[in-house]
Amino acid sequence: MIKVVKFGGSSLASAKQFQKVGEIIRSDPERRYVVPSAPGKRHMHDTKVTDMLYECYALAEEGKNFSGQLKQIRLRFEEIITGLEMSLSLEQEFQEIAEQFQKKAGRDYAASRGEYLNSIIMAQYLQYTFIDAAEVVRFDEEGAFLSEETDKMLRQRLEETEHAVIPGFYGATAQGCVRTFSRGGSDITGSIVARAVHADVYENWTDVSGFLIADPRIIERPEGIETITYRELRELSYMGATVLHEDAIFPVRKEGIPINIRNTNAPEDRGTWIVESTCQKSRYTITGIAGKRGFCSINIEKDMMNSEVGFGRKVLQVFEENGISFEHMPSGIDTLTVFVHLDEFIDKEQKVVAGLHRLTRPDSIDIESDLALIAVVGRGMRSTRGTAGRIFSALAHANVNVKMIDQGSSELNIIIGVSDNDFEAAIKAIYDIFVISQL
Repeated sequence: MIKVVKFGGSSLASAKQFQKVGEIIRSDPERRYVVPSAPGKRHMHDTKVTDMLYECYALAEEGKNFSGQLKQIRLRFEEIITGLEMSLSLEQEFQEIAEQFQKKAGRDYAASRGEYLNSIIMAQYLQYTFIDAAEVVRFDEEGAFLSEETDKMLRQRLEETEHAVIPGFYGATAQGCVRTFSRGGSDITGSIVARAVHADVYENWTDVSGFLIADPRIIERPEGIETITYRELRELSYMGATVLHEDAIFPVRKEGIPINIRNTNAPEDRGTWIVESTCQKSRYTITGIAGKRGFCSINIEKDMMNSEVGFGRKVLQVFEENGISFEHMPSGIDTLTVFVHLDEFIDKEQKVVAGLHRLTRPDSIDIESDLALIAVVGRGMRSTRGTAGRIFSALAHANVNVKMIDQGSSELNIIIGVSDNDFEAAIKAIYDIFVISQL
Protein backbone atom coordinates (compact mmCIF):
# COMPACT_ATOMS: atom_id res chain seq x y z
CA MET A 1 0.00 0.00 0.00
CA ILE A 2 0.95 3.64 -0.49
CA LYS A 3 -0.21 6.32 1.92
CA VAL A 4 0.09 10.06 1.43
CA VAL A 5 0.04 11.98 4.72
CA LYS A 6 -0.65 15.68 5.13
CA PHE A 7 -0.06 17.45 8.45
CA GLY A 8 -1.71 20.75 9.35
CA GLY A 9 -0.12 23.78 10.97
CA SER A 10 -1.10 22.86 14.53
CA SER A 11 0.54 19.45 14.02
CA LEU A 12 3.85 21.13 13.14
CA ALA A 13 3.83 24.22 15.35
CA SER A 14 6.74 23.16 17.58
CA ALA A 15 9.54 20.63 17.97
CA LYS A 16 7.33 18.58 20.28
CA GLN A 17 4.65 18.38 17.60
CA PHE A 18 7.28 17.50 14.98
CA GLN A 19 8.34 14.57 17.14
CA LYS A 20 4.74 13.31 17.30
CA VAL A 21 4.51 13.57 13.52
CA GLY A 22 7.81 11.73 13.11
CA GLU A 23 6.56 8.87 15.32
CA ILE A 24 3.33 8.63 13.32
CA ILE A 25 5.16 8.46 9.98
CA ARG A 26 7.81 5.99 11.15
CA SER A 27 5.20 3.72 12.74
CA ASP A 28 3.85 2.80 9.29
CA PRO A 29 6.25 2.15 6.36
CA GLU A 30 3.34 2.70 3.95
CA ARG A 31 3.39 6.44 4.80
CA ARG A 32 5.77 7.32 2.01
CA TYR A 33 4.82 10.82 0.87
CA VAL A 34 4.46 13.72 3.31
CA VAL A 35 2.82 17.12 2.73
CA PRO A 36 3.51 19.64 5.54
CA SER A 37 1.80 22.94 6.28
CA ALA A 38 3.56 25.98 7.76
CA PRO A 39 3.88 26.09 11.56
CA GLY A 40 0.60 27.08 13.18
CA LYS A 41 -0.15 28.44 16.62
CA ARG A 42 1.71 26.94 19.60
CA HIS A 43 -0.87 28.37 21.99
CA MET A 44 -4.04 30.47 21.91
CA HIS A 45 -2.27 33.84 21.80
CA ASP A 46 0.39 32.80 19.28
CA THR A 47 0.57 33.87 15.61
CA LYS A 48 0.69 31.50 12.65
CA VAL A 49 3.89 31.71 10.60
CA THR A 50 1.89 32.40 7.42
CA ASP A 51 0.34 35.48 9.07
CA MET A 52 3.80 36.58 10.23
CA LEU A 53 5.02 36.29 6.64
CA TYR A 54 2.11 38.37 5.34
CA GLU A 55 2.86 41.10 7.91
CA CYS A 56 6.56 41.02 7.10
CA TYR A 57 5.97 41.29 3.37
CA ALA A 58 3.51 44.17 3.84
CA LEU A 59 6.39 46.17 5.34
CA ALA A 60 8.59 45.24 2.38
CA GLU A 61 5.90 46.41 -0.06
CA GLU A 62 5.75 49.76 1.73
CA GLY A 63 9.52 50.10 1.50
CA LYS A 64 9.92 49.82 5.28
CA ASN A 65 12.53 47.87 7.25
CA PHE A 66 11.27 44.30 7.65
CA SER A 67 14.44 42.70 9.09
CA GLY A 68 13.05 42.56 12.64
CA GLN A 69 9.91 40.72 11.58
CA LEU A 70 11.90 38.33 9.38
CA LYS A 71 14.18 37.60 12.32
CA GLN A 72 11.16 36.62 14.45
CA ILE A 73 10.06 34.20 11.72
CA ARG A 74 13.55 32.75 11.55
CA LEU A 75 13.54 32.23 15.33
CA ARG A 76 10.34 30.16 15.03
CA PHE A 77 12.06 27.73 12.66
CA GLU A 78 15.33 27.70 14.60
CA GLU A 79 13.37 26.82 17.73
CA ILE A 80 12.01 23.74 15.95
CA ILE A 81 15.43 22.76 14.62
CA THR A 82 17.08 23.16 18.04
CA GLY A 83 14.30 21.23 19.75
CA LEU A 84 14.81 18.35 17.32
CA GLU A 85 18.59 18.46 17.92
CA MET A 86 19.25 18.77 14.20
CA SER A 87 22.33 20.26 12.52
CA LEU A 88 20.53 22.27 9.85
CA SER A 89 21.09 25.87 8.81
CA LEU A 90 18.46 27.92 6.96
CA GLU A 91 20.87 30.84 6.48
CA GLN A 92 20.87 30.58 2.68
CA GLU A 93 17.08 30.21 2.50
CA PHE A 94 16.43 33.30 4.64
CA GLN A 95 18.94 35.33 2.65
CA GLU A 96 17.04 34.40 -0.52
CA ILE A 97 13.71 35.32 1.11
CA ALA A 98 15.05 38.73 2.16
CA GLU A 99 16.26 39.41 -1.38
CA GLN A 100 12.93 38.35 -2.90
CA PHE A 101 11.00 40.53 -0.42
CA GLN A 102 13.15 43.51 -1.43
CA LYS A 103 12.34 42.75 -5.08
CA LYS A 104 8.64 42.59 -4.13
CA ALA A 105 8.21 39.03 -5.38
CA GLY A 106 4.53 39.01 -4.37
CA ARG A 107 2.22 38.03 -1.50
CA ASP A 108 1.91 34.48 -2.83
CA TYR A 109 5.67 34.02 -2.67
CA ALA A 110 5.75 35.42 0.86
CA ALA A 111 2.89 33.22 2.08
CA SER A 112 4.44 30.07 0.61
CA ARG A 113 7.72 30.29 2.49
CA GLY A 114 6.27 28.78 5.68
CA GLU A 115 5.46 25.51 3.95
CA TYR A 116 8.74 25.64 2.00
CA LEU A 117 10.94 25.99 5.09
CA ASN A 118 8.94 23.54 7.20
CA SER A 119 9.26 20.93 4.47
CA ILE A 120 13.04 21.35 4.31
CA ILE A 121 13.17 20.66 8.06
CA MET A 122 10.75 17.71 7.76
CA ALA A 123 12.70 16.13 4.88
CA GLN A 124 15.97 16.19 6.81
CA TYR A 125 14.27 15.03 10.02
CA LEU A 126 12.80 11.99 8.26
CA GLN A 127 15.70 11.52 5.84
CA TYR A 128 13.22 11.79 2.94
CA THR A 129 13.79 13.53 -0.40
CA PHE A 130 12.68 17.19 -0.51
CA ILE A 131 10.78 18.19 -3.67
CA ASP A 132 9.91 21.87 -4.06
CA ALA A 133 6.22 22.21 -4.97
CA ALA A 134 7.16 25.05 -7.33
CA GLU A 135 8.77 22.42 -9.58
CA VAL A 136 5.82 20.02 -9.75
CA VAL A 137 2.57 21.92 -9.05
CA ARG A 138 1.64 24.09 -12.01
CA PHE A 139 -0.50 27.24 -12.24
CA ASP A 140 -1.25 29.38 -15.30
CA GLU A 141 -0.42 33.09 -15.49
CA GLU A 142 -3.85 34.05 -14.11
CA GLY A 143 -3.32 31.88 -11.03
CA ALA A 144 -5.60 29.01 -12.06
CA PHE A 145 -4.45 25.53 -11.05
CA LEU A 146 -3.52 23.26 -14.00
CA SER A 147 -4.70 19.86 -12.80
CA GLU A 148 -3.67 17.54 -15.64
CA GLU A 149 -0.29 19.15 -16.26
CA THR A 150 0.50 18.94 -12.54
CA ASP A 151 -0.58 15.31 -12.35
CA LYS A 152 1.74 14.36 -15.23
CA MET A 153 4.75 16.26 -13.80
CA LEU A 154 4.23 15.02 -10.26
CA ARG A 155 3.70 11.42 -11.33
CA GLN A 156 6.93 11.36 -13.35
CA ARG A 157 8.90 12.89 -10.48
CA LEU A 158 7.53 10.62 -7.76
CA GLU A 159 7.92 7.42 -9.79
CA GLU A 160 11.64 7.85 -9.20
CA THR A 161 11.28 8.70 -5.49
CA GLU A 162 10.52 6.11 -2.80
CA HIS A 163 9.95 8.65 0.00
CA ALA A 164 9.42 12.39 -0.41
CA VAL A 165 8.33 15.57 1.34
CA ILE A 166 6.38 18.03 -0.85
CA PRO A 167 5.35 21.41 0.62
CA GLY A 168 1.64 22.15 0.65
CA PHE A 169 -0.29 25.27 -0.36
CA TYR A 170 1.71 26.50 -3.36
CA GLY A 171 3.06 25.82 -6.82
CA ALA A 172 4.35 28.01 -9.64
CA THR A 173 3.77 29.11 -13.21
CA ALA A 174 5.91 27.79 -16.05
CA GLN A 175 8.01 30.96 -15.68
CA GLY A 176 8.67 30.16 -12.01
CA CYS A 177 6.33 32.72 -10.42
CA VAL A 178 4.97 31.28 -7.15
CA ARG A 179 1.19 30.94 -6.85
CA THR A 180 -0.85 29.67 -3.90
CA PHE A 181 -4.16 27.94 -3.39
CA SER A 182 -6.70 29.63 -1.13
CA ARG A 183 -6.02 29.50 2.62
CA GLY A 184 -5.93 25.91 3.86
CA GLY A 185 -4.75 24.79 0.44
CA SER A 186 -2.23 22.28 1.78
CA ASP A 187 -5.19 19.89 1.92
CA ILE A 188 -5.44 20.26 -1.86
CA THR A 189 -1.72 19.55 -2.34
CA GLY A 190 -2.06 16.33 -0.34
CA SER A 191 -4.96 15.28 -2.54
CA ILE A 192 -2.99 16.07 -5.71
CA VAL A 193 -0.03 13.99 -4.50
CA ALA A 194 -2.33 11.10 -3.57
CA ARG A 195 -3.80 11.10 -7.07
CA ALA A 196 -0.36 11.26 -8.73
CA VAL A 197 1.02 8.20 -6.89
CA HIS A 198 -2.28 6.23 -7.02
CA ALA A 199 -2.31 6.14 -3.23
CA ASP A 200 -4.45 3.62 -1.40
CA VAL A 201 -5.25 6.18 1.33
CA TYR A 202 -4.83 9.92 1.79
CA GLU A 203 -4.40 10.61 5.51
CA ASN A 204 -5.07 14.19 6.55
CA TRP A 205 -3.72 14.79 10.07
CA THR A 206 -5.00 17.74 12.07
CA ASP A 207 -5.91 18.65 15.67
CA VAL A 208 -9.35 16.98 15.76
CA SER A 209 -10.38 13.34 15.45
CA GLY A 210 -12.36 13.78 12.26
CA PHE A 211 -15.66 15.43 11.47
CA LEU A 212 -18.34 16.01 14.08
CA ILE A 213 -22.07 15.84 13.45
CA ALA A 214 -22.44 19.47 14.52
CA ASP A 215 -20.33 22.50 15.42
CA PRO A 216 -18.85 21.98 18.93
CA ARG A 217 -19.20 25.74 19.53
CA ILE A 218 -22.97 25.19 19.40
CA ILE A 219 -23.40 21.58 20.56
CA GLU A 220 -21.47 20.46 23.63
CA ARG A 221 -19.35 17.39 22.80
CA PRO A 222 -21.18 16.38 19.60
CA GLU A 223 -20.89 12.83 18.29
CA GLY A 224 -18.26 12.09 15.63
CA ILE A 225 -18.84 10.95 12.06
CA GLU A 226 -17.24 7.58 11.30
CA THR A 227 -17.83 7.46 7.53
CA ILE A 228 -19.01 10.18 5.15
CA THR A 229 -19.31 10.21 1.35
CA TYR A 230 -17.72 12.82 -0.90
CA ARG A 231 -21.18 14.20 -1.74
CA GLU A 232 -22.17 14.53 1.91
CA LEU A 233 -18.87 16.22 2.69
CA ARG A 234 -19.33 18.63 -0.21
CA GLU A 235 -22.70 19.72 1.18
CA LEU A 236 -21.40 20.14 4.74
CA SER A 237 -18.17 21.91 3.67
CA TYR A 238 -20.09 24.39 1.57
CA MET A 239 -22.31 25.21 4.55
CA GLY A 240 -19.45 25.85 6.93
CA ALA A 241 -17.83 22.57 8.09
CA THR A 242 -14.12 23.44 7.87
CA VAL A 243 -12.01 20.44 8.92
CA LEU A 244 -10.96 19.87 5.30
CA HIS A 245 -10.64 22.35 2.41
CA GLU A 246 -13.72 21.73 0.26
CA ASP A 247 -11.68 21.57 -2.99
CA ALA A 248 -9.43 18.82 -1.61
CA ILE A 249 -11.91 16.08 -2.52
CA PHE A 250 -11.81 16.58 -6.29
CA PRO A 251 -8.37 15.10 -7.19
CA VAL A 252 -8.85 11.95 -5.07
CA ARG A 253 -12.48 11.54 -6.09
CA LYS A 254 -11.34 11.03 -9.69
CA GLU A 255 -9.28 8.06 -8.54
CA GLY A 256 -11.62 6.68 -5.87
CA ILE A 257 -9.02 7.26 -3.14
CA PRO A 258 -10.47 7.45 0.41
CA ILE A 259 -9.48 10.26 2.76
CA ASN A 260 -8.91 9.53 6.44
CA ILE A 261 -9.08 12.54 8.79
CA ARG A 262 -6.86 11.79 11.83
CA ASN A 263 -5.74 13.53 15.01
CA THR A 264 -2.00 14.07 15.49
CA ASN A 265 -2.53 14.36 19.25
CA ALA A 266 -4.64 11.18 19.42
CA PRO A 267 -3.24 8.91 16.69
CA GLU A 268 -5.04 5.87 18.10
CA ASP A 269 -8.42 7.41 17.17
CA ARG A 270 -9.98 5.98 14.00
CA GLY A 271 -11.00 9.42 12.75
CA THR A 272 -13.41 9.99 9.88
CA TRP A 273 -13.30 8.12 6.56
CA ILE A 274 -14.36 10.05 3.45
CA VAL A 275 -15.32 7.69 0.62
CA GLU A 276 -16.96 7.68 -2.81
CA SER A 277 -19.76 5.37 -1.71
CA THR A 278 -20.41 2.87 1.05
CA CYS A 279 -22.84 0.16 2.10
CA GLN A 280 -22.22 1.07 5.74
CA LYS A 281 -25.31 2.55 7.31
CA SER A 282 -25.02 5.77 9.28
CA ARG A 283 -25.39 5.39 13.01
CA TYR A 284 -28.06 8.07 12.80
CA THR A 285 -30.54 9.10 10.12
CA ILE A 286 -28.46 12.20 9.47
CA THR A 287 -24.72 12.39 8.88
CA GLY A 288 -24.20 16.01 9.85
CA ILE A 289 -25.61 19.48 10.39
CA ALA A 290 -23.91 22.68 9.23
CA GLY A 291 -24.99 26.22 8.55
CA LYS A 292 -24.10 29.80 7.75
CA ARG A 293 -25.41 33.18 8.80
CA GLY A 294 -25.55 36.35 6.73
CA PHE A 295 -28.15 35.75 4.03
CA CYS A 296 -31.09 37.76 2.76
CA SER A 297 -34.12 36.83 0.68
CA ILE A 298 -35.73 38.70 -2.21
CA ASN A 299 -39.35 37.62 -2.53
CA ILE A 300 -41.01 38.43 -5.87
CA GLU A 301 -44.77 38.18 -6.26
CA LYS A 302 -46.71 38.29 -9.54
CA ASP A 303 -50.09 36.89 -10.46
CA MET A 304 -49.94 34.09 -13.05
CA MET A 305 -46.16 33.89 -12.71
CA ASN A 306 -46.28 30.13 -13.29
CA SER A 307 -47.68 30.60 -16.81
CA GLU A 308 -45.14 33.23 -17.88
CA VAL A 309 -42.43 31.55 -19.95
CA GLY A 310 -38.90 32.71 -19.08
CA PHE A 311 -39.79 34.43 -15.81
CA GLY A 312 -37.12 32.60 -13.80
CA ARG A 313 -34.47 33.33 -16.45
CA LYS A 314 -35.28 37.07 -16.32
CA VAL A 315 -34.98 37.09 -12.52
CA LEU A 316 -31.60 35.38 -12.58
CA GLN A 317 -30.42 37.65 -15.39
CA VAL A 318 -30.78 40.64 -13.07
CA PHE A 319 -28.59 38.99 -10.43
CA GLU A 320 -26.05 37.93 -13.06
CA GLU A 321 -25.83 41.47 -14.46
CA ASN A 322 -25.00 42.70 -10.95
CA GLY A 323 -22.40 40.00 -10.28
CA ILE A 324 -24.42 38.31 -7.52
CA SER A 325 -24.60 34.53 -7.19
CA PHE A 326 -27.71 32.98 -5.68
CA GLU A 327 -27.85 30.21 -3.09
CA HIS A 328 -31.42 28.89 -3.35
CA MET A 329 -34.53 29.77 -5.30
CA PRO A 330 -37.71 28.19 -3.89
CA SER A 331 -40.93 29.09 -5.68
CA GLY A 332 -44.72 28.89 -5.47
CA ILE A 333 -47.50 29.47 -8.01
CA ASP A 334 -47.29 33.27 -7.84
CA THR A 335 -44.08 33.75 -5.83
CA LEU A 336 -40.38 33.22 -6.33
CA THR A 337 -37.75 33.81 -3.64
CA VAL A 338 -34.03 34.23 -4.22
CA PHE A 339 -31.59 33.71 -1.32
CA VAL A 340 -28.24 35.51 -1.62
CA HIS A 341 -25.31 36.49 0.61
CA LEU A 342 -26.16 39.78 2.29
CA ASP A 343 -22.64 41.22 1.90
CA GLU A 344 -22.77 40.67 -1.88
CA PHE A 345 -26.24 42.14 -2.21
CA ILE A 346 -26.51 45.08 0.17
CA ASP A 347 -24.58 47.64 -1.91
CA LYS A 348 -26.48 46.67 -5.07
CA GLU A 349 -29.97 46.12 -3.69
CA GLN A 350 -31.65 49.10 -5.36
CA LYS A 351 -30.05 48.30 -8.72
CA VAL A 352 -31.35 44.75 -8.38
CA VAL A 353 -34.85 45.92 -7.43
CA ALA A 354 -34.93 48.34 -10.37
CA GLY A 355 -33.70 45.59 -12.70
CA LEU A 356 -36.36 43.16 -11.48
CA HIS A 357 -39.10 45.74 -12.05
CA ARG A 358 -37.76 46.48 -15.52
CA LEU A 359 -37.52 42.86 -16.68
CA THR A 360 -40.29 41.04 -14.78
CA ARG A 361 -42.94 43.69 -13.91
CA PRO A 362 -43.74 42.12 -10.51
CA ASP A 363 -46.74 43.01 -8.35
CA SER A 364 -44.45 43.43 -5.35
CA ILE A 365 -40.91 42.80 -4.10
CA ASP A 366 -40.11 42.18 -0.44
CA ILE A 367 -36.59 41.94 1.00
CA GLU A 368 -35.76 40.25 4.31
CA SER A 369 -32.28 40.28 5.85
CA ASP A 370 -30.55 38.62 8.82
CA LEU A 371 -31.30 35.09 7.70
CA ALA A 372 -29.34 31.86 8.20
CA LEU A 373 -29.30 28.66 6.17
CA ILE A 374 -28.87 25.25 7.79
CA ALA A 375 -28.08 22.05 5.88
CA VAL A 376 -29.20 18.71 7.30
CA VAL A 377 -27.23 16.11 5.36
CA GLY A 378 -27.33 12.33 5.35
CA ARG A 379 -27.45 9.37 2.98
CA GLY A 380 -29.67 7.67 5.56
CA MET A 381 -32.47 10.16 4.84
CA ARG A 382 -33.26 8.43 1.54
CA SER A 383 -34.49 5.28 3.25
CA THR A 384 -36.12 6.94 6.26
CA ARG A 385 -39.65 8.23 6.10
CA GLY A 386 -40.74 11.42 7.80
CA THR A 387 -37.35 13.12 8.06
CA ALA A 388 -38.70 16.54 7.04
CA GLY A 389 -41.64 16.10 9.40
CA ARG A 390 -39.31 15.38 12.32
CA ILE A 391 -37.29 18.50 11.49
CA PHE A 392 -40.43 20.69 11.41
CA SER A 393 -41.65 19.16 14.65
CA ALA A 394 -38.33 19.74 16.42
CA LEU A 395 -38.16 23.36 15.24
CA ALA A 396 -41.76 24.01 16.26
CA HIS A 397 -41.07 22.71 19.78
CA ALA A 398 -38.06 25.04 19.94
CA ASN A 399 -40.24 27.98 18.82
CA VAL A 400 -38.18 28.43 15.66
CA ASN A 401 -40.01 29.90 12.67
CA VAL A 402 -39.01 28.29 9.36
CA LYS A 403 -38.53 30.84 6.58
CA MET A 404 -37.68 28.38 3.82
CA ILE A 405 -37.22 24.66 3.23
CA ASP A 406 -35.61 23.18 0.14
CA GLN A 407 -34.96 19.47 -0.49
CA GLY A 408 -32.97 18.32 -3.50
CA SER A 409 -34.14 15.42 -5.65
CA SER A 410 -31.18 13.34 -4.43
CA GLU A 411 -32.78 13.30 -0.95
CA LEU A 412 -29.29 13.75 0.42
CA ASN A 413 -29.89 17.09 2.12
CA ILE A 414 -32.55 19.45 3.35
CA ILE A 415 -31.85 23.19 3.51
CA ILE A 416 -33.74 25.22 6.09
CA GLY A 417 -33.89 29.00 6.28
CA VAL A 418 -34.36 30.63 9.70
CA SER A 419 -33.73 34.02 11.31
CA ASP A 420 -30.16 34.68 12.46
CA ASN A 421 -31.43 34.89 16.03
CA ASP A 422 -32.81 31.33 15.79
CA PHE A 423 -29.68 29.83 14.20
CA GLU A 424 -28.18 28.09 17.24
CA ALA A 425 -31.56 27.07 18.68
CA ALA A 426 -32.47 25.45 15.36
CA ILE A 427 -29.24 23.43 15.19
CA LYS A 428 -29.65 22.28 18.80
CA ALA A 429 -33.26 21.21 18.13
CA ILE A 430 -32.31 19.22 15.02
CA TYR A 431 -29.35 17.59 16.77
CA ASP A 432 -31.53 16.62 19.74
CA ILE A 433 -34.24 15.00 17.64
CA PHE A 434 -31.87 12.95 15.45
CA VAL A 435 -28.95 12.22 17.79
CA ILE A 436 -29.73 12.75 21.48
CA SER A 437 -33.08 10.95 21.23
CA GLN A 438 -31.33 7.91 19.70
CA LEU A 439 -28.50 7.58 22.21
